Amino acid sequence: MHIALSVCVTACKLKQQLLLDRGMMSERNLLARRQPLPPAIAVAVVVVAVLVHPRAVAVAQAQPSPGYFPSATVRSMAFSEDYDNLWGPQHQTLSQDKMALTLLMDRTSGSGFKSKRSYRNGYFGVSIKVQPGYTAGVNTAFYLSNNELYPGKHDEIDIELLGTVPGEPYTLQTNVYVRGTGDGAHLVGREMRFHLWFDPTADFHHYAILWNPDEIVFLVDDVPIRRYAAASTTLFPDREMWAYGSIWDASDWATDGGRYRADYRYQPFLAGFRTFRTAGCEAAAPAAGCPPVPASPAGAGLSVQQRDAMRWAQQRSMVYYYCQDYTKDRSLYPECSLAT
Repeated sequence: MHIALSVCVTACKLKQQLLLDRGMMSERNLLARRQPLPPAIAVAVVVVAVLVHPRAVAVAQAQPSPGYFPSATVRSMAFSEDYDNLWGPQHQTLSQDKMALTLLMDRTSGSGFKSKRSYRNGYFGVSIKVQPGYTAGVNTAFYLSNNELYPGKHDEIDIELLGTVPGEPYTLQTNVYVRGTGDGAHLVGREMRFHLWFDPTADFHHYAILWNPDEIVFLVDDVPIRRYAAASTTLFPDREMWAYGSIWDASDWATDGGRYRADYRYQPFLAGFRTFRTAGCEAAAPAAGCPPVPASPAGAGLSVQQRDAMRWAQQRSMVYYYCQDYTKDRSLYPECSLAT
């Protein structure tokens, strides 16, 4: 039995890596079964293929430089240096060099981790790669929270990669909950969602939250995609929080409002995490000796070049913004009348 179990564990790990790197299906195998096209149609297809060649699209949609790269100011650390398992340890695989972690979700459980320390503010980043294929209902998250310290009245800052169905893009959701707006039956979310300008299943990309007393900046590969300004303490999280990562079943809402749910015929669902970067003021540290991590070379606010990059990301990729959702009760979102 022990030998069989060892073989099973090894095979499962290999399967996880293959799924993460190659996806659930091979389009090339499907294409190979198709019949040759008539010459006239084949020529038309070639012309269209040239016109929409990925390289041409990439040039037209080239990611602009933000001019300032916060991730370059923060060293990469081993997972165990700042994080511990929180739940689902049987669904976590740490690389031999301790620098990368794979989380797994199946019918029995997901998995999650938590920072060893709490922070008053800081830069929190990690590179993530998610699984292709059918991933509806699967939520791969990196976030800050103090839910365990303030149950029922907690703060939270979210980056969530929401799974999808084949042919549709992943959705990146950013969100902010303040002093209990994420608790109870009536949530008051402050969501901004994106269909990213790259395929998050093809490679690792760096996702980060920069949180200081003036603002929260959400970054993808150092490009600011959203800035949430500190309008007041009732609208802005200012209490200590921990950093978390997880993969879990959010079928009730994650994909098209819950229309598509997790299908465990495609399990296991995997998410890779690596390049952990954390720099901030620990809650226990004296405030005087710990300046907040700056969002730009000037300190507070974003530079002109960063704002241009953020405008590009939002104009190209944003698909939802709560301040533009007029079905919501506007009295709950006074900050929407301000520039954020």
